[in-house]
Amino acid sequence: MLKIKRVYDEESQQDGKRYLVDGVWPRGIKKEDLKHDEWYRELSPSSDLRKWFNHDAGRWDEFRKKYFRELSVHEDLLKDIKEESDGHNVTLLYSAKDEKYNQAIAIKEYIEKM
Repeated sequence: MLKIKRVYDEESQQDGKRYLVDGVWPRGIKKEDLKHDEWYRELSPSSDLRKWFNHDAGRWDEFRKKYFRELSVHEDLLKDIKEESDGHNVTLLYSAKDEKYNQAIAIKEYIEKM
């Protein structure tokens, strides 16, 4: 099962594999303190797209379309994550304050549609 979670939320055994999907390291967390299996920076939105979106709910649909085009370049990695989440828990970690409109939600949606 594919899940998403803020990096600031408490770790759980139900998380399974934990993959950070931010382009920059989360503020206030030491690298040795974050329990994660991989840091997939390449899955984060481009700087231009991230800045344009700025967690504006009114831009969410357009952001997803543009971001899905960016994610298509990493389809092999996303397929690996999808296969790993079939029958096992996999958690995508993100640091954004916005829990409703962020890249982890979009990545999860992209993977589930594969």
